[in-house]
Amino acid sequence: MDSEEDSFVQLPDGPESPEQLRGEIEQSKVRPGEGTDRLDPDGPESPEQLRREIEQFKELYSLLEQDCVKLQTAKEATEQRTQELRKEGKVLHKILEHQMSLNRGEERAHQMELFAAQEENTRLMKEKQVLKNKLEELKRVPQGDLVMMQSGLPEKKMVFKGLAANKDDMNKLMLTPRIRYPLPGGSALITFEKAEVAQRIIEVKEHVVKLSCWEEVEDLDQCRMQVQAAPVEILLPSALEIRLTQSSRSIIVSDLPKGDIPDYALLDKLELFFSKKKNGGSEVESREFQEDSRQVVLTFREDGVAELLIERGYIEVPILGEKYKVKISPYMNGDITNLQLQPSCCPRTVLLSGIPDVLFDESMRDTLEIHFQKASLGGGEVDALAYVPAGWTGRAVFVEDTG
Repeated sequence: MDSEEDSFVQLPDGPESPEQLRGEIEQSKVRPGEGTDRLDPDGPESPEQLRREIEQFKELYSLLEQDCVKLQTAKEATEQRTQELRKEGKVLHKILEHQMSLNRGEERAHQMELFAAQEENTRLMKEKQVLKNKLEELKRVPQGDLVMMQSGLPEKKMVFKGLAANKDDMNKLMLTPRIRYPLPGGSALITFEKAEVAQRIIEVKEHVVKLSCWEEVEDLDQCRMQVQAAPVEILLPSALEIRLTQSSRSIIVSDLPKGDIPDYALLDKLELFFSKKKNGGSEVESREFQEDSRQVVLTFREDGVAELLIERGYIEVPILGEKYKVKISPYMNGDITNLQLQPSCCPRTVLLSGIPDVLFDESMRDTLEIHFQKASLGGGEVDALAYVPAGWTGRAVFVEDTG
């Protein structure tokens, strides 16, 4: 900061104001016609004193001008800083408005996500309640009277993939049921070689399984877990009526060559061959390789192409430099007209539930298999075991027991 001498003008000793000084000067002037004898030694100041006072006032004026310049410079600097601050304030205001807009957008997005999640949760809760009600109804129906008719099932389209052994079997359709069974987390399905072992495990209901973890530590007690055993009940078809219709755009290609030909290469060759009009085909819409029967289903975009190929019966197809005689058969669509189901219990399979998530998957499977193989605990030889850890869901597929 400037000192007081730089910031303020110090008035010299003398008159209190310029007006008083001018009055004193006027009194000191000699009027015309008057002699020096009229000067009062105690009266006005002499010219020399007046000159000194004038010089002092000049210095005072110079200081005032310097102060004025400093004040003007400070004023200009203040105005410039004020403009800069206003510009910064406008920029900060725009940034704040933009950030508030983004925050509002994010808040709306979060609200929409929350609303969608709530609607999905409500829908799932309703579906859960509906399924729970249906399950309660099934439990109240006696097992001998549990029959589900076609009116309670959605329409299903079925495809015949079997082969007739002789003429007597032409009017028969053999189906192999594949039942999908949902498995919740913390459960396992264990299948024994003998049905009586499974029955003993089910009768006990609750089993205490020892977890021999860290066996090298002698003073650590063995852990234990408690699981529940229950029978596995599924619904199997007892009566089935299907209306079969021949597709006008699809064919089944069989008698395919066996060897080192990859499935995708075989599909490419067949699609290329049957898409040409000179071979009696047309543009192929879709293709499907059936691994269980080693047959290929080809679907054309045009109607009538399949019928002409079926009439030919057999066609030679060049594949990898050789010609193979393949068979062309009709592709049959089936609509279920009547389906009756009855409950059935899997004799050799047991459902284990309430399994805690305390071991890795492989370790838990080994622990369960070792425990239920012990004859001293009522177990026996295990044929298969499937485990679903807590927090996951699984699906088991049951097929006909041929053992």
